[in-house]
Amino acid sequence: MNIKSVFVLVACMQSVGVFFSGTSEALTFRKAKKEAVKIYKGHEVAFYSGCSYSYKEKKLVPNAASCGYTPRNPITKKGKINPRTVRIEWEHVMPAWVFGHQRKCWQQDLNGDGTKDGRKGCKNDPVFAQMEGDLNNLVPAIGELNGDRSNYSFSMLPGEPRVYGKPDFEVDFKHRKVEPRKEVRGDIARIYFYMADRYKLRLSKQDKQLFTAWAKQDPVSDWEREKNSAVMKVQGNGNPFIE
Repeated sequence: MNIKSVFVLVACMQSVGVFFSGTSEALTFRKAKKEAVKIYKGHEVAFYSGCSYSYKEKKLVPNAASCGYTPRNPITKKGKINPRTVRIEWEHVMPAWVFGHQRKCWQQDLNGDGTKDGRKGCKNDPVFAQMEGDLNNLVPAIGELNGDRSNYSFSMLPGEPRVYGKPDFEVDFKHRKVEPRKEVRGDIARIYFYMADRYKLRLSKQDKQLFTAWAKQDPVSDWEREKNSAVMKVQGNGNPFIE
């Protein structure tokens, strides 16, 4: 799908009111993670690093040698192996903070202590629950990279050092920015477009420009189509920016 088609699709979907509506069939985040494991069977590739991973003792374990990954923080302060460097986690490409803080439940202060309730405040919000469990927004990632990505926004970071070995994943902790490898930039763009459209979420002008460029530079892959088809079978809808 070319960029012009993307914006035509958005306009058409808005004109006919194709947006999220509550449903009792929405997946919880916990259930979505279990379904994601099944969907990625046969395509065990960590999203940000490109490492392969496998199942060991009912856990998803990255093969660091397959992509040259070396942990940024291999050892914890207690002198033990950092558990997030040796496990695969399910990452929200659009972070829960991004889609959550646009919900009233995230902004409320039920305790009256002057702080926002955040994710805890949204635990009973059906819209947040569906966004949190939306398989279109979930990808496997090495735990350390998932943690370092945090809720940072995506960007281009010229000159940033690679601190995870060979994987082209760069983080600017000071400015809270992340540059992903080029092979998944289009995937990220299409996921953000999907989330913004389906749940009426706001994207900044800068993000729209960046993701438009990324979607053009990194076209839809065969794997995206395969995953999209599998997601549609599980949760009833896929990502129209991939179809």
